[in-house]
Amino acid sequence: MKVSNLFSKTEKKEPKDEQSLNAKLLIKAGFIDKLSAGIYSYLPLGLKVIQNIENIVREELRKVKAEELLMPGLLPKHNWEKTGRWEIKEMYKLKEEDFGLGWTHEEIITPLAKKFLKSEKDFPKSIYQIQTKYRNEKRAKSGLLRGREFIMKDLYSFHLSEKDLDEYYKEVKIAYAEIFKRCGLKDHTYFTLAGGGAFTKGYSHEFQTITKAGEDTILICQKCGFAINTELKKDKCLKCASTDFREEKSIEVGNIFKLGTKFAEAFNFKINEEYVVMGCYGLGISRLLGAIVEVFNDENGIIFPKEVAPFDIYLIDINARKQANTFYNELKEKGYNVLFDDRDKSPGEKFNDADLLGIPYRIVISPKTKDAVEIKKREAKNIKLIKKTLILEQKLDSIKTL
Repeated sequence: MKVSNLFSKTEKKEPKDEQSLNAKLLIKAGFIDKLSAGIYSYLPLGLKVIQNIENIVREELRKVKAEELLMPGLLPKHNWEKTGRWEIKEMYKLKEEDFGLGWTHEEIITPLAKKFLKSEKDFPKSIYQIQTKYRNEKRAKSGLLRGREFIMKDLYSFHLSEKDLDEYYKEVKIAYAEIFKRCGLKDHTYFTLAGGGAFTKGYSHEFQTITKAGEDTILICQKCGFAINTELKKDKCLKCASTDFREEKSIEVGNIFKLGTKFAEAFNFKINEEYVVMGCYGLGISRLLGAIVEVFNDENGIIFPKEVAPFDIYLIDINARKQANTFYNELKEKGYNVLFDDRDKSPGEKFNDADLLGIPYRIVISPKTKDAVEIKKREAKNIKLIKKTLILEQKLDSIKTL
């Protein structure tokens, strides 16, 4: 891809009507565009990152044998009346119509599963979707961290016993940990005990990413690392009984619930006269993008982790367009995803945009580099001179001198 062909453009100044860092940087860099509070368009660069996150999620969920489907977003009132959740404040409702916009899908997936899972041999089963959700958020001031329209992955599992649910719950916990690791957030995200909210009477677990922009507060045991949401207000660590906690602001990027038989009872979903046991596992795709930007940035812009970045390389030429075009094509042939800044702009402007967009590697070709290129990791201060042939023969991550 060449910068001159991009639909979106970078801005010199941050938007004045945004409070959150993630929205300021993503709008300035041309990843998203704000339509209204909590409602954004994902521009081509932003959509590439969203799709990279989705691909990671799909790959990890395949390992726990989850199947993907897609449910409607326009939902009938009668399903929600069965669980008593039609009047819940989070739901947008259509005036003079008995429909609402989907903010969660337990009331839809349960009768759907009942229709197709009819005998013991059909269990256990796990099904997920990645879909746009709508929630009537009164505090939509945190960019992608709290939207009125957002992209979410929701996974549901169906079991014939609590024991079987417990085992699958552990598998999904591991899958989630791998997702956050691949998104670069492993060292910033804690598996956190929390309340059940509108989903279950028991406890749930959240994946909380530490960031000053977070709306949650968690307590982390300094002795054993156990984390708990402050909504539960425990004086001692439930794991080791220590009273030495560290308090951190955080954003919930994922959650997992043991729903038990709550929704199966509402829809009379039974196998052999026993109610089916359910689990629910949510992950905010667009929120995860916002959290990544909140965690990985500096004074110059975004610093994307490798697997979620929209491109591998930001290529710049300084008075060497012919050589740069040749190297651009060679890089693509080797499988690199390259954004080539072919604009007639100053080197400084190109360097600034390279930093703002947060692409992992910046490569510069100029007459003085001859048969080499200047290469710089986005987070690094130093620039290295590396032979072109070395880059084409080896993967960038394997070059020891970088």
